[in-house]
Amino acid sequence: MATACIGIGSNLGDRQAYCMDAIERLRAAGCVILKISSFIETEPWGLTDQPPFLNGAVLVETVLPPHDLLKLLLSVESSLGRIRTKPWGPRCIDLDILLYDSTVVESSELTIPHPLLHTRAFALEPLAEIVPDAVHPLLNKTIRELFREVHQ
Repeated sequence: MATACIGIGSNLGDRQAYCMDAIERLRAAGCVILKISSFIETEPWGLTDQPPFLNGAVLVETVLPPHDLLKLLLSVESSLGRIRTKPWGPRCIDLDILLYDSTVVESSELTIPHPLLHTRAFALEPLAEIVPDAVHPLLNKTIRELFREVHQ
């Protein structure tokens, strides 16, 4: 079994309900939910002319290898009605693999750790709550350290 940190976000509709429904769908698909962060409201990143986001993170235990976990996340997003219209645009649900044990993956479909993780306070803050001592496998810094750096 592997542990993975999944970032969860929503800025359309009942944001809290979408996030919690996504977590339940991950559980129903066989992921063991180990920890769920608090959810925080954040301003949009990238494309700023859209509603604020509700962001959080979940620590899961899974038998799925990284690419299969990605397929599951995309399936959950689709089942909740996510339609991809433009990069960083509004969405009812967004699920990202932020960390997967200490694994590094670089492929055309998937990059782990998430390539922008260390620059995004909205992703690091929930992670710092549930896995503060997890180490970014490329930067050799803890999530707590990375959050402090972007939060200064």
